[in-house]
Amino acid sequence: MNIPVVTVGQSREDLVGGLERLHGPVTVVRRCSELPELLAACQSGLARAAVVAEGSEGLTASLVDRLGAVGVAVIALTDSADEAARLRGIGVASALTGVESAVLSDRVEEAVAQVTGGRPRVTHSSSAADTGAALGPVPAEPLNSQEEPALGRIIAVWGPAGAPGRTVVAANIAGELAAEGKSVILVDADSYGASIAAVLGLMDESAGLAQACRLADQGLLDADALRRVATPIATKLGSFRVLTGITRADRWTELRASALAIVLERAKQIAEVVVVDTGFCLEADEELSFDTMAPRRNAATLRSLELADTVYAVGAADPVGVPRLVRGLAELETAVPQAAPIVVMNRVRASSVGRGPERQLRDAWERFGPASELKAFLPEDNAAADAALLGGSLLLEVAPDSPLRRAIAELVCAPVQQKSKTSVFSSTAGRKLKD
Repeated sequence: MNIPVVTVGQSREDLVGGLERLHGPVTVVRRCSELPELLAACQSGLARAAVVAEGSEGLTASLVDRLGAVGVAVIALTDSADEAARLRGIGVASALTGVESAVLSDRVEEAVAQVTGGRPRVTHSSSAADTGAALGPVPAEPLNSQEEPALGRIIAVWGPAGAPGRTVVAANIAGELAAEGKSVILVDADSYGASIAAVLGLMDESAGLAQACRLADQGLLDADALRRVATPIATKLGSFRVLTGITRADRWTELRASALAIVLERAKQIAEVVVVDTGFCLEADEELSFDTMAPRRNAATLRSLELADTVYAVGAADPVGVPRLVRGLAELETAVPQAAPIVVMNRVRASSVGRGPERQLRDAWERFGPASELKAFLPEDNAAADAALLGGSLLLEVAPDSPLRRAIAELVCAPVQQKSKTSVFSSTAGRKLKD
């Protein structure tokens, strides 16, 4: 197997010559003077591996993801233990600057085998240009073996266009789980209309998620850094942390999929449950579908849904919201086939669907809906919802006896008693939510 390699930086004089004298599978096909030139060479299909002999500090998770997308493994040379640890965090293999040519050749072979055997290639086709399948995000790189394993679970709250109540549901899910004694991080990953900060009455001056993504992209996000960036929220029954969303819609480029995957992985290290409020759109950017390296606005939503252990699909229970949810679920199945969403009808009321609204919705769903079963109904309670929004609080604080609050608690807490001991919810099985 021949492995063409490009290099960047001025290392030892015999780095290239040493590899060539081995007469092994590794062949240096180009020497580059800087990282942009190396990236261009790799994107042209010239190489399968890149050796960064100098300037490894310029490597970021986004750059490594772009190289990985075209099947190129990255190996950096450094004598710094801290830099080597940072590089491992963004998926880069490292070696000492004085490494022997034979050892470096072996490292290159190992890195290439990991990229081609452990990570799927990103493929794009014109037929899939309008769906999330065109993105084909790759899984996050394995964590440094010295770090704590990620034991938490990810809950993604998604819904179609039309404000079906994703944010309110996500925020109150986080609150109810915190009230159950879970450690929780709430993440606002909506790249169109982030509003978790407004719902919780927080100062919307900085975007916690964008800060975390920047640190992750640089390989500097560890558990302590994430705790510093996430805003603590205290309620009467428990506390949780929040990564607030972007403050302007045009900042969506800061939510790169590769960096967000690292953020969610780190969040799972410090929290039992990570609740993600996602955006609604599942389409790939059609104008950019020809360019596999261009940032995608909906990548944050798609990556969150791909990494989620549980997906709640929230729809509005009215003649407009139900058809939107049906179409949205079909798009979700195409974009993220493994999602298996739990379908939730929100704002259920007799005035919009007739007497016996739950029965009416179930009958209509069985006749016209997709295969996904309706799992839960959240009743409309405008008074409680308005009071919570006005006070920047959760339902469990301003309206603990609200039927809406109890329905959300049952949605995420009642199944706890039926979970096995291997579940993150098992430690509090049998406990009842206290008002």
